[in-house]
Amino acid sequence: MQETKSTCPYCGVGCGVIIESTGTQITGVRGDPTHPANFGRLCTKGSTLHLTATSPVTLQTRLLHPLQRAQRNEAALPVTWDAALTLAADRFAHTIAQHGPDAVGFYVSGQLLTEDYYVFNKLAKGLIGTNNIDTNSRLCMSSAVAGYKQTLGADAPPACYDDVNHAQCLFIVGSNAAWAHPILFRRIEDARAANPGMKVIVADPRRTDTAGMADLFLPIQPGSDVMLFNGMLHIMLWEGWVDTAYIAAHTTGFDELKALVRDATPERVAQTCGISVADLTTAAKWFATSKATLSLYCQGLNQSSSGTAKNATLINLHLATAQIGKPGAGPFSLTGQPNAMGGREVGGLANLLSAHRDLANPQHRAEVAALWGVADVPSKPGKTAVEMFQAAADGEIKALWIACTNPAQSMPDQATVRRALQRAEFVVVQEAFATAATCAFADLLLPATTWGEKTGTVTNSERRISRVRTAVPAPGLARHDWAIAVQFAHQLEARLRPGAPTLFPYATDAADMGAEAVWKEHRESTRGRDLDITGLSWEMLEAQGPQQWPLEDGTTTGKARLYEDGVFPTADGRARFAAHAWQPTAEPRESRYPFSLTTGRLRDQWHGMTRTGTLGRLFGHVAEPSLQMHPQDMERRKLASGDLVHVTSKRGSIVVPVQADATLGLSQVFMAMHWGSEFLSGVSSTGERLAGVNALTTSAFCPTSKQPELKHAAVKVLKAELPWTLLAMAWLPAEGALAARETLSALMAQFAFASCVPFSNNTPLDEPGRERTGVLLRAAAHEAPPDALIAQIEALLGMAGADTLRYADKKRGQRRAARLTRQGDNTTLEGIVLAGDTSAEGWLKTLLQEELPAQTYGRLLLVPGAKAPVAVQSRGKPVCTCFNVTDAAITAQLAHCHGTDDDRLAQLQGQLRCGTNCGSCVPELKRMVRNTGPLASKPLAQAVI
Repeated sequence: MQETKSTCPYCGVGCGVIIESTGTQITGVRGDPTHPANFGRLCTKGSTLHLTATSPVTLQTRLLHPLQRAQRNEAALPVTWDAALTLAADRFAHTIAQHGPDAVGFYVSGQLLTEDYYVFNKLAKGLIGTNNIDTNSRLCMSSAVAGYKQTLGADAPPACYDDVNHAQCLFIVGSNAAWAHPILFRRIEDARAANPGMKVIVADPRRTDTAGMADLFLPIQPGSDVMLFNGMLHIMLWEGWVDTAYIAAHTTGFDELKALVRDATPERVAQTCGISVADLTTAAKWFATSKATLSLYCQGLNQSSSGTAKNATLINLHLATAQIGKPGAGPFSLTGQPNAMGGREVGGLANLLSAHRDLANPQHRAEVAALWGVADVPSKPGKTAVEMFQAAADGEIKALWIACTNPAQSMPDQATVRRALQRAEFVVVQEAFATAATCAFADLLLPATTWGEKTGTVTNSERRISRVRTAVPAPGLARHDWAIAVQFAHQLEARLRPGAPTLFPYATDAADMGAEAVWKEHRESTRGRDLDITGLSWEMLEAQGPQQWPLEDGTTTGKARLYEDGVFPTADGRARFAAHAWQPTAEPRESRYPFSLTTGRLRDQWHGMTRTGTLGRLFGHVAEPSLQMHPQDMERRKLASGDLVHVTSKRGSIVVPVQADATLGLSQVFMAMHWGSEFLSGVSSTGERLAGVNALTTSAFCPTSKQPELKHAAVKVLKAELPWTLLAMAWLPAEGALAARETLSALMAQFAFASCVPFSNNTPLDEPGRERTGVLLRAAAHEAPPDALIAQIEALLGMAGADTLRYADKKRGQRRAARLTRQGDNTTLEGIVLAGDTSAEGWLKTLLQEELPAQTYGRLLLVPGAKAPVAVQSRGKPVCTCFNVTDAAITAQLAHCHGTDDDRLAQLQGQLRCGTNCGSCVPELKRMVRNTGPLASKPLAQAVI
């Protein structure tokens, strides 16, 4: 067995992993105990990385050969790499010649390595001469970038992970770190245990698991963050809690801000934010008077039409109270993707250039042009993500190159995005997974390497650069992303600048050598800049491990914290206060659309689920798409959990089950960002196929950062009257599960509502070999579909043989099928189809998924009605994915636990092992402990303070 150090490909914490491999197969993964980001810990997603790499289902999703579609909507057929790159170069060169360089666009990804990013940026801006290159980091971190630059002068998070160990006050706002950054949250839990006096403030419209640890929870209204921050500053000024000496010595612009926040009175702020004056005052006091206050924030601030203002006004609080540049203090944006920081470092956005240079600055453009050996870098601003797809939809951009991202799932306003992909004359998709929704729109598909196969570097949230190393060879004909871009560039150079020396002198046939050459060029571009890494080398990364920037030539270590001397990277060395008045959301609630829709992450899933969505066990915690709504709102609308509802915005409508969720405020609904058309579909009243949650979201964006307001859309929620329902689920051979799911997904459009997801028997991670793969299709319609369609579904789920029991009532539009398998003395249910009457789902689904003995049932499996002929007890919903511990088992065990909450948690973990491996479920376990403890019946203020 071989062991290779690398990093996790998920959130921006940048956890180190050790990949175990044998030959060409990844066989295991564990946390790297020497990596300073995680010290050996991994979350549920990270701890199952080896399963996503080697499961038969995942292997079937891989794109292994270049593929070309001669015509749209036709099957893509294999072509050679030479033919693929020649075609791409011909089409791009023709488009540039006919319409100019701005008729092409590149949309890349925060999951690329720094070297990949660098080459794509140079390809667009240096060779082609267009700034039309943007990234899905625009959807993630661009407001954080703009906020840092507007106030501190550079895109440089000033704090580090170790600051949680020194903070006396932790202000978490717009982030459910317990789910989105679970390993950092483990460090926060440890710091809190070591320092019980630490005050934790959480501001969020939802009472998330992160809020469960709060001493003070502020359930603010969506979009009211700027008002909250300005109101806190108003109180700090009134009470004398600002540091006037620091303000005078190190900042400018405070007088203008002081005048602005005069109107942010406590009463006005409390009314706008939906919180009490007392809680507002407490938050301001704890923040300002603590010896060290650290703010952690993410998409709740960034994904907003006021995103830059939200980031900047939070940073104002740190500058006004001198809570910056010292251990345990500072504003710290949590990066959403594994290398969004690296992309920002190389200037891989439409408005940036290498090494944090600004496109609008002539001197910066000249510096980059000299580095690249080109006459100039274009000055015309490029199209950002939303603008790029709008331009393609309008026919302005003719050719699109999309790499390592899935805009047909992740972009807002999917109707516009899909119109763009359809109208563009030539679409290249460079991807590792053929199942991404965007692949269906590609004229040319190029297979790329992915986690475990790549080589290069990434940078995490705390400015720490880590090496990514190749553990196994690329499968099929897949190539590294940077190498694909270089080989395309070589072809394009021959057409655009024949005879000239290449701008891309990197060896694509020697992966490590070529990637290091790209990195060294990037390193040189940082000389003298705020992120100077000229003192860093790959040899240092190999010998000493991950390093933080800046790390200038002649130094041996990077800086853990920035601005300790109070000097900032601005013209005068002073930080700048940003005076922003509160603005409402781009689409406020109103009578026709009375609900605020918020989107966010699930604990065990990642973005569009092209990787995590192949693993049934990661659907254990949240099994299917749903819309969460406050129970009182449901009661007023006569809705019960499980009812189907139409969720409609001004851009689209979807049908989805609704679930009661008391963590939400009234007039608010929540839906996970992951549910795209790969898993959720239906048809509108006009016959248009719907496209997941982002059929609803708005493309309105922050005018400064251009980041769209994915966190808020005004919607209405109405009960869907779809009397005919279907549930079809079955265990399938792993090698056939993906094909069955893809075919079933293609059938979803024939129903008014449908969802199709994998499921698993959720065996403990330390019991390999027993994992099974299943597929679940749920659908609803106004009337029964043709029998042939149901027969097709049954056949896809392996229920066409003699081992299947059947029942049909054509008059009522009902039919059932149950497939049984006998092994030894036991008979188990292997598949069910309930059509027309799904009332027996509860016990039949339990019987199947938990593999309970079924030999006593026989034809009783086909009896209509909800009640089981023999009592069937469900094990409950999995809470601990690692050891398959359910909520029912936890609740039962807690009845026998005694002492303090900490004692009861320890007893629970000792008995059931839940939360003792990756720890991702610990916040939920703590919530369950609190809810069953002696304080459970007391008011929240007494229970958590």
